[in-house]
Amino acid sequence: MSTMAWSPLLLTLVALCTGSWVQAVLTQPPSMSGSLGQTVTISCTGSSNHIGRGYGSWYQLIPGSGPRTLIYGETSQVSGVPDRFSCSRYGNTATLTISSLQAEDEVDYYWAAYDTSSNDGTVVQAGGK
Repeated sequence: MSTMAWSPLLLTLVALCTGSWVQAVLTQPPSMSGSLGQTVTISCTGSSNHIGRGYGSWYQLIPGSGPRTLIYGETSQVSGVPDRFSCSRYGNTATLTISSLQAEDEVDYYWAAYDTSSNDGTVVQAGGK
C-alpha cells in the first residue's frame, strides 16, 4: 500500500485521538428583557468545563455593522466599552452583566470561546438578544 493510501486513515486516527470530532456546544437564552435603568444578566453555558478556559469573549452585534468586542479573556474590558458591561465566569458558565440598561443595549450578544480540550483551536459560539 502506498504512503498516499495511508494518509486518510492516519488523519482519521489523529482526529479521533485528539477529540477534534467532538461537538462543543454553547447554550444561551434566545432573548432577555429588562426595563431601562435595570440590571440584566445573560448567561452562556458550555457543554464541558474545557470550553473557554481563559479564552472566552463577549461580543455585541449591532445591526448594519460588524461585531463589537466587549470583553475578552474572561474579564478584560475593551477600551471604550462602558463600565456598565462586566463579565464573570464560573466553571462552564460565562455571565455578561449589563447595568443601567439603556435603549441602545437592545442588540444581539454572543459569547465565543475556544474548546481547550482539543488541539485544533475549535471556536464555538452562541448568541441571544
